Amino acid sequence: MDDVVEGRTFNTGLVIVATLLIAKLICSFLIPKSTKRVPPVVKTWPFIGGMVRFLKGPIVMLREEYPKLGSVFTLKLFHKNVTFLIGPEVSAHFFKAPENELSQQEVYQFNVPTFGPSVVFDVDYSVRQEQFRFFTEALRVNKLKGYVEQMVTEAEDYFSKWGSSGEVDLKQELEHLIILTASRCLLGREVREKLLDDVSALFHELDNGMQPISVLFPYLPIPAHRRRDQARKKLAKIFADIIGSRKSSGNSENDMLQCFIDSKYKDGRATTDEEVTGLLIAALFAGQHTSSITSAWTGAHLLCNDKYLSAVLEEQKKLMEKHGDRIDHDVLAEMDVLYRCIKEALRLHPPLIMLLRSANSDFSVSTREGQEFDIPKGHIVATSPAFANRLGFIYKDPERYDPDRFSAGREEDKVAGAFSYISFGGGRHGCLGEPFAYLQIKAIWSHLLRNFEMELVSPFPETDWNAMVVGVKGKVMVRYKRRDLSVN
Repeated sequence: MDDVVEGRTFNTGLVIVATLLIAKLICSFLIPKSTKRVPPVVKTWPFIGGMVRFLKGPIVMLREEYPKLGSVFTLKLFHKNVTFLIGPEVSAHFFKAPENELSQQEVYQFNVPTFGPSVVFDVDYSVRQEQFRFFTEALRVNKLKGYVEQMVTEAEDYFSKWGSSGEVDLKQELEHLIILTASRCLLGREVREKLLDDVSALFHELDNGMQPISVLFPYLPIPAHRRRDQARKKLAKIFADIIGSRKSSGNSENDMLQCFIDSKYKDGRATTDEEVTGLLIAALFAGQHTSSITSAWTGAHLLCNDKYLSAVLEEQKKLMEKHGDRIDHDVLAEMDVLYRCIKEALRLHPPLIMLLRSANSDFSVSTREGQEFDIPKGHIVATSPAFANRLGFIYKDPERYDPDRFSAGREEDKVAGAFSYISFGGGRHGCLGEPFAYLQIKAIWSHLLRNFEMELVSPFPETDWNAMVVGVKGKVMVRYKRRDLSVN
């Protein structure tokens, strides 16, 4: 009896297997194979391997995989697929796609606890666009001219405290000055004159509350997050008091705080105190670190390159012959050589090394070699200014500091199209604060060049790849001697 049952079971199994094989053969003939041209995948260990490689350093990973896989490839991070688009041809869609196709909101949710509710990535796209309009209006040329006066005054006051000669950590000095300038131009006179130490300490807690783990788990109950949340509440109280005082007294100031207080949505609604505070925090986070980092790299490169140091000094002499000691918005706008030196430092050392979007629909890209790839809905899409800005087919000798690459006749940043240079992003989500940043750095360095001889006495700095906003690792020690730049 058992043999009969076993025989029947065996025969039944054979029928099932045969049926499955026949079904598979029929499907292979009748059902067409997928025509999806998916990007190649980075080889790594299952499940956690991609995360290990990514956390060890995304730029290291890009340098290893780009020569093997090309300009489009996917890295698996746990249950997520991150597809990299490297180079202007394939990243054009990244920068030009509308929000309903490639969205910032999902991937930058980790900013919400820091910026606060009802602003930027905590609102839908239509509201966010209106809030970005507030930023644009606060950075119009007529506003920037007033900000420049404050930048110049802050630089003069700060460097007047230096002695006739000495040694300083230029990175630390520039960080302090940028905080002073930002507090005056953005946060307002009340903060700059009375509350700077308190507000700076609270912003420091916000800054420290944005850890690498925060990107994945922004509400994890760790001490850094608790201190971040407490600091956010205290800042909201401080700015609510300042806003209330300005409204009750009728006083109006020339700063970004006032612009946000006066801003109105299209339906006529005024901004709330909570929104004004959140927008200010977002503005400071966007500009403070990036400006101080770029100022430091600009100085390090100039002090190691006699050719370009001589060129910026000669430019300052010519401007002094033309305008005297005056430095204002229009004079800064004439500093083309200094502009190129800053831009080249920013090409080599962009503070934001990775830009991200979330794909809400399928899309396709074509490489410069003619390959086409289909990027599926649900992928995180990434591009890297730190890597793309050093591509050899765009930039000649890309590792070398060469501001002349942006001069008329060369213009290497335009060689491969609109997105050859992406330190400030580009397209729909280009950095709104770019003009402010250049003016701020020019104001600082024009003052330093005119009033001090400087020499880099520490080794050329390394890059701190472990920071959330990638900057200078260690100190930038400079020996200075006070002087007046001679026009003759």
